[in-house]
Amino acid sequence: MAREISSVGVIGLGTMGAGIAEVLARSGVSVVAVEIDDDGVHRGRGHLEHSTERAVTGGKLDADGRSELLDRIRYTTSLAELSDVDLVIEAIPENLEAKSDVFAQLDKITGPDTIFVSNTSSLSITEIGVHTARPGKVVGMHFFNPAPILKLVEIVRTVVTEPEVVTDVVAFAERLGKTPVVIGDRAGFIANALLFGYLNHAVRMYEQRYATREDLDAAMRFGCGYPMGPLALLDLIGLDTAYEILDTMYHQSRNRLHAPAPLLKQMITAGLLGRKTGQGFYTYDEPDSPTVTDAVTKSTVSKSDTVVPREVRKVGVVGTGTMATGIVEVFAKRGYEVILRARSAEKAAASVARVKKSLDKAVVKGKLSEEDAAAALGRISPAVEFEELADVDLVVEAVAEDLAVKQAVFAALDDVVKPGAVLATTTSSLPVIECAAATSRPSDVVGVHFFNPAPVMKLVEVVSTIATAPDVIATVDAVCAAAGKHPVHCGDRAGFIVNALLFPYLNDAVKMLEAHYAEADDIDTAMKVGCGLPMGPFELLDVVGLDVSLAIQRTLYNEFREEGFAPAPLLEHLVTAGRLGRKTGKGFKDYSAR
Repeated sequence: MAREISSVGVIGLGTMGAGIAEVLARSGVSVVAVEIDDDGVHRGRGHLEHSTERAVTGGKLDADGRSELLDRIRYTTSLAELSDVDLVIEAIPENLEAKSDVFAQLDKITGPDTIFVSNTSSLSITEIGVHTARPGKVVGMHFFNPAPILKLVEIVRTVVTEPEVVTDVVAFAERLGKTPVVIGDRAGFIANALLFGYLNHAVRMYEQRYATREDLDAAMRFGCGYPMGPLALLDLIGLDTAYEILDTMYHQSRNRLHAPAPLLKQMITAGLLGRKTGQGFYTYDEPDSPTVTDAVTKSTVSKSDTVVPREVRKVGVVGTGTMATGIVEVFAKRGYEVILRARSAEKAAASVARVKKSLDKAVVKGKLSEEDAAAALGRISPAVEFEELADVDLVVEAVAEDLAVKQAVFAALDDVVKPGAVLATTTSSLPVIECAAATSRPSDVVGVHFFNPAPVMKLVEVVSTIATAPDVIATVDAVCAAAGKHPVHCGDRAGFIVNALLFPYLNDAVKMLEAHYAEADDIDTAMKVGCGLPMGPFELLDVVGLDVSLAIQRTLYNEFREEGFAPAPLLEHLVTAGRLGRKTGKGFKDYSAR
């Protein structure tokens, strides 16, 4: 049975420590809050009063409850005041020497059964614990920011942490209304180890001017449903904090993907730390404000605002699969005349029928009127011969992800489509320039990567090759706007933006599972609860399909030759075994009995 923990010391009242103190007091725990000096106490008290006042304004706490909560917190500048507490949580800045010194002092002040907890997000709990005479009673308890809101707590045990201490701390976290996951002691734990590699990769993309900060952030919000884009998230975390976490991870992993991007160090040196200083990747109206003052609503990569787009009235779509059918629906609903080219009349009819079924469903849900659905369907003309695409203004190829098949389509289009028409491919991983090379007009060829399901997802990655004409990009931008889509721009390299950021993160999750560091369910929980992601990595891999995921990861590895991008052996083994995810009933998880 877990021991009762009724009094807790919190050392450090910055954003994190003050948030933890609020969580504890809200749960009825008596808190002794310690800061280095009176100014620190004043700032910490201000954090708590401001946060609880917001909770009252938001209807999440009443005035009496706020008063009782604040009364449970006693402030001091002396560690000696912690002599009688049951548990101490250290939440000072990420410095191993400073944390170790605090724990060494606590060892002499507190009783022998007091549990020592560090809220570190990246430092070794083992290294901190050896500075005490009770390493078996030292554990990590990594809260996520903002602590009063986010549910995840990573409970980090070392090789010498006593099992009953882990049991006590897990029970305590649950009593606080948190979702605990228990893991071993390694840099980054679960969430940061997976999150910061992804964030670092995004910084490198920005540093290389591959995409703008707005397009990088919009791509992950609209393409993956993430609550924040990577650069906006880094500004929230603090670039100095991110650098320290990455540097710690790199020194333990020696994985080059964890080596902090040089731009981070340059920005830190210049004092651009993110929201807390009022400027990071974005500029804010004042320090600690979420209001961005310099966001650009339109991508500057294409310079499309200075170029006149070509007129598009009629669109051709080549293909009859899920993506092609969805794209046909998108254009038809927005008033474009659409020619749907299939390999046979039967396939064309079946594809049109799927569009009709989708439109009918939208009518039933009240998202579309019967008249608009009928009008959209009336704009679709099935075709079998490429010649029937002769007078379209834009052709979107959406056939299988096979370069030879796509090149054959583009060669056929080159023979029949009128001069000046835009030729687009929806490839998600193949080089767009290879499709362009199959034509005599590479300047008219562009990548237009829709996301599935196309009628629902707002994102379109607009991929320009070294040959793509500026007015082709401007044309695609205009068409995206007319179709209600959000275009982001990037160059022609493997993965574009979304897949290049997403799949190395997914691959890292597989490697973490492969190393028996944590279970798939705990890793999924950490990323959903701790980072606010709509799906955990293994849920997402099973939905995408492990074979598709492996193919994308191999494409990324072959393009960048980055050791960290090499597909995890476990992913390859599952594909070889035919465990491809939901579509086969088994992947990382078993769906056959559900």
